[in-house]
Amino acid sequence: MGPQSSGKSTLVNKLFGTNFMEMDAFKGRSQTTKGIWIAKCLGIEPCTIVMDLEGTDGRERGEDDTAFEKQSALFALAVSDIVLINMWCHDIGREQAANKPLLKTVFRCGLLDQLYTPLEHLEPVLREDIQKIWDSVAKPEAHKDTALSEFFNVEVTALPSYEEKEEQFKEQVKLLRNQFMHSIAPGGLAGDRRGVLPASGFSFSAQQMWKVIKENKDLDLPAHKVMVATVRCEEIANEKLSCLASDEGWLELSEAVQSGPVSGFGKKLSSILDSYLSDYDKEAVYFDDGVRTTKRQQLESRVLQLVHPAFVAMLGHLRSKALDKFKTELEESLDWGRGFAASVRDSTQSSLLQFDQECSDVAIKQADWDESRIREKLIRDIEAHATSIRSIKLSDLITYYEKQITEELSEPVESLFDTSGRDTWASIRKLYNQVADKAVSGLSATLSGFEMDQVSSEKMEMNLKNHAKSVVEKKSREAAGKALISMKDRFSTVFSHDNDSMPRVWTGKEDIRKITKEARAAALKLLSVLVAMRLDEKPYRIDNILNSTLGDAPSAKERGIVASSDPLASSTWENVPPENTLISPVQCKALWKQFRTETEYTVSQAISAQEAHRRSNGMLPPPWAVIAIAVLGFNELMVLVRNPLYLFAIFVICLVSRALWIQLDITREFQHGTVSGLLSISSKLLPTVMNIIRRLAEAGHASPGSGSQQPSPQGPPPLGTQSLRSPSQRQVPVPNPTPEVSSSSSLVSSPRNHGDQTTQPTMKHIDEADSESSTS
Repeated sequence: MGPQSSGKSTLVNKLFGTNFMEMDAFKGRSQTTKGIWIAKCLGIEPCTIVMDLEGTDGRERGEDDTAFEKQSALFALAVSDIVLINMWCHDIGREQAANKPLLKTVFRCGLLDQLYTPLEHLEPVLREDIQKIWDSVAKPEAHKDTALSEFFNVEVTALPSYEEKEEQFKEQVKLLRNQFMHSIAPGGLAGDRRGVLPASGFSFSAQQMWKVIKENKDLDLPAHKVMVATVRCEEIANEKLSCLASDEGWLELSEAVQSGPVSGFGKKLSSILDSYLSDYDKEAVYFDDGVRTTKRQQLESRVLQLVHPAFVAMLGHLRSKALDKFKTELEESLDWGRGFAASVRDSTQSSLLQFDQECSDVAIKQADWDESRIREKLIRDIEAHATSIRSIKLSDLITYYEKQITEELSEPVESLFDTSGRDTWASIRKLYNQVADKAVSGLSATLSGFEMDQVSSEKMEMNLKNHAKSVVEKKSREAAGKALISMKDRFSTVFSHDNDSMPRVWTGKEDIRKITKEARAAALKLLSVLVAMRLDEKPYRIDNILNSTLGDAPSAKERGIVASSDPLASSTWENVPPENTLISPVQCKALWKQFRTETEYTVSQAISAQEAHRRSNGMLPPPWAVIAIAVLGFNELMVLVRNPLYLFAIFVICLVSRALWIQLDITREFQHGTVSGLLSISSKLLPTVMNIIRRLAEAGHASPGSGSQQPSPQGPPPLGTQSLRSPSQRQVPVPNPTPEVSSSSSLVSSPRNHGDQTTQPTMKHIDEADSESSTS
């Protein structure tokens, strides 16, 4: 290696017998060897390969491309055992001509052409320069103090000038050639070499070394003007970026966009960026084009990075604005009664169109930013809001129709259970189908606006029917839960009222056994209705089973069947699904037993009332006795007629007797039995008589002074009238021979209670008694 046109190729051809291209001096001094050339030496043992390198410091490459010089020099050092550095003697002591920069990169030994200066004077200068280069090279920590001789054997050889002393040059070259014979033998030029590779691996090793050298950035040093352009363009770019960051227009725009959308954002920001980029172009126009362009691109990237948050904030405002527009238009469209799906489509299209138009105004011409991510987020927000509103609307629809079903089914079903009969479940089925079909029809018409898939629509309709069924089931279970009360009410209604719904009066002519059977049959029919849900039209044998097992007076054959196999001794009904069972057969049996027990007292009370009525009618004498009394007592009757005093006494006695009858409420007392009636009357008789006497005395004392006074417009009622009424007649009791059947313990009333009620007089009832007495 060596400077260009220094005779490297000529020296190698003469020294090793190669045929490298040499410079023709008559055609001018220019670059001859380009790149790296390799040839085999002739006549030198062992086999030796020589490389001819492109000259350094050539005008063809100039100052801008010195990287190859460094790369080729490093490659030669890496693959060679001996490196020849060709140097003219008059270049020793110079910086560039002596290849010192190259030696700093690749430190090697060299051969020198001798001119006139003796070798003994040139060699110390050359060795001193080499040592300085070695000392200035940055070395690893492990070899920081290692001497040059540890890595390199430096020899200096002088040759005559080939142009002036060609013969002497050739003779010296022949002598030098002898040194390369057996150069790898001990004592040779490369006798102490290390890390020897076989010849077969030389090609691969050379390729890998060149690859590593090409990737070494430390060898790729720029030219001087490139370095200057890099520094200055970087300074200008930093200055413009700093000015932009403190620009008032940019700061106002950035602050305004944080609080809301800014009109003309894209044009304003583009104008600000244009001004600073133009200033950079003006100030950097005279620097290297490549560096200037690169630094401008970097400045533009940093500027856009500075303003990008404001751009994103502006897009965020546009997205929020478009989303608000979608919400408003969707709400208005739904208020107008349009379908939900159509409203969502139109509102979405309108909002996205507005967003796209406003995004075009926000765009910055220096940047090719894509707002598709913000647009996709807007679409996701719209879809999420639409889904939320859709869920709310569907929920409101379901709630509305469920409420409608509940209102239309609850009370009618309760009423049908209250008046249970043979066709109760048929009526409930009809009502259930009508209400469910009406609700499903309305829901289906409304769901058409949502454009739902058929599966979802059918699922919602099925859920609505199931809700209707659940309402019926709920009311059925409620009715089944109070079956005993309903059965006793039904029994009481039928037993205590006749066919005209009038209260029965037990006169002794009624067939209590037949009435009881009819009342129990009505209660049993009610029980059969409450046993199971029958919304389907399947035939059930529940009525037959209940009638045959719980009905009154089964035949001997039926009794034998019941005794052998009781249909009610089971927890399920035949052919009835468990979910439709309201009262199990075992529960029916227990319920009927309790019902009969609690209604027996009502029947016994009716029988007692009937017996009491018969006895009261038996106290009258027979007709023949009445005729005999009339004939035999005619004289006594005439005496009474002729004597008014007797007649008046009889009238007073009758009047007092009636007052006692009403006051003691004898009829009611005997309804509870003869013994209890006599005991009650005897306990109340004396207080009642004393009360009547006291009132008569008070009336007698008040009558003498009444003649001298002006009579008042509303005088007190006659004394006799006051003494004939009891204060217990404030409320006239309605005779009801059948007490309430829901509680057996409340049917027997204490005689003391009736006695206490008779000791509280009431003037109003006395007036009513007077009117009744006068009428009678």
